[in-house]
Amino acid sequence: MSAIDLHARPSKEYDQKLAETQQLLIRAAAEFSPLTQANSLGAEDTVITHLINSLELDISVFVLETGMLHPETLQLLDRLRATSRAPVRVFQPLNESVIEFVGREGKDAMYRSVALRKDCCHIRKVEPLQRALEGQRAWITGLRREQSAARAEVPLVDTSEPRTKFNPLANWTWGDVWHYIAQNQVDYHPLHDQFYPSIGCAPCTRAISLGEDFRAGRWWWEDEAAKECGLHVKTNEGVAA
Repeated sequence: MSAIDLHARPSKEYDQKLAETQQLLIRAAAEFSPLTQANSLGAEDTVITHLINSLELDISVFVLETGMLHPETLQLLDRLRATSRAPVRVFQPLNESVIEFVGREGKDAMYRSVALRKDCCHIRKVEPLQRALEGQRAWITGLRREQSAARAEVPLVDTSEPRTKFNPLANWTWGDVWHYIAQNQVDYHPLHDQFYPSIGCAPCTRAISLGEDFRAGRWWWEDEAAKECGLHVKTNEGVAA
């Protein structure tokens, strides 16, 4: 059974949510140029990129190619770059930082402690994110309130940081996301069909079982409270870290 067969069940307010999302993206493009979308190549982000392309908005897209992604992720990235109207930029970690970290801690360091896992995330995700956002007035993410307890209060527009963050799918359900994918024949990550609702680096992602939390497949060996890579965690200065 495909992820579409399993999940494509729109909420009663789907049409209203879709219109709200479209209006928000149009407003963001008009008022916050330049701005860019962070695309993890998961279901939510593919929906947003499809909307950006469909609405012909002046919004760029970027992908963090961590050097540890699944082959299926890289294949989807190639297809996106070949078909997207919006320009797709790819940011990779600094090679010297990766070599130094792996040489010192080993390639499986993320399993030894939360601190080492977060160090790895910083090198492979957070630092490249900072480069991706240079010169941008705002950015767009696929965060949804339903994804986890830590994201339950995600606003549509987050002005708590120096750079405005738009979360146009904040109040969408997982069923809404898959209904859009089905209705618009959006190319999506094949691992979603293998019970991977949340997809990150290959060593840190697994399939989930029926009844498990949406993000249970991410850093499954850690305590639930630690399960963020740092891209959407604010420091005391209010900057994403």
